[in-house]
Amino acid sequence: MQHFEKKLRTIIKIISISLIAIVFACNQKKTLSNDLTENQSTETNIDKEKQQKIIDEYLKNGAWRYQMYSQEWQWEIDKGLEKDSTVAYLWQQKAMPLLKMRKYEIGIDYLDKAVKYDRQRWQDYRAFIKCIFAKRYREAIADFEDCKKRFGNGYVMDHTYDFYIGLSHLQLNEFEKAEQIFKEDYDYQEQEFGKDNLHHLDLFYFGITKYELKKYQEAIDLFDKALKIYPKFSDVQLYKAVCLRKLGKYEEAKKYDVLAEQNGRAGNTINEDNAIYEMYPYQWKWK
Repeated sequence: MQHFEKKLRTIIKIISISLIAIVFACNQKKTLSNDLTENQSTETNIDKEKQQKIIDEYLKNGAWRYQMYSQEWQWEIDKGLEKDSTVAYLWQQKAMPLLKMRKYEIGIDYLDKAVKYDRQRWQDYRAFIKCIFAKRYREAIADFEDCKKRFGNGYVMDHTYDFYIGLSHLQLNEFEKAEQIFKEDYDYQEQEFGKDNLHHLDLFYFGITKYELKKYQEAIDLFDKALKIYPKFSDVQLYKAVCLRKLGKYEEAKKYDVLAEQNGRAGNTINEDNAIYEMYPYQWKWK
């Protein structure tokens, strides 16, 4: 009898745990569904024609007539937001100069408003800012993963969402996870665009991940692919020298040390548009 009661209690416990798990999953699905519905409802209620007139008046013929970092830029945008606070583009334009001045917290607050009123257009941009500018890597990963769930994998600032997810894991010293994501992204892009159309920065960071995992020859192989695309890429040459030295190839390493410094001092470094505002991960500063 005691054995039967014990067995019955075990069965009841298993059923209870299963029911809790089902309820939790349903609630999670409902939350995402409600979030999507709320965002779609907000965008549906927006008068696009009216908003374009506000953009023309307060951006094209307002803020854009002034220097980006000026008070007038902010004042003109504020006038537009007084007319309609749901214009997502105004919030993004209000945030942009602040982010470039490294005022990340307030800038991202404004980007949150842009995402609220036009998630599909601005969420991946916010995730990019969190990764490259604000260095809030866990938040960047969460934002990009959410973008992928809602809209599928995409591109922002010339790179895939997975590129930034991999880079964020790299910056969190989660090297195995970064390697996995970079590999999947590498395979995807090679299949979609061919092996001759890979981006040198993607190859650089994939190689850096191999270096961090002490897979020095694999890192060198990826660095060589990056150098075929961008032969004077000093940061690649620098880390190739490090890997060569790890493999005991000291003379060859010295050659790449010299090339890295020459090309680095000549400005042949990471050439992303936003590199003028932010140092990129693993970028070497020669001056």
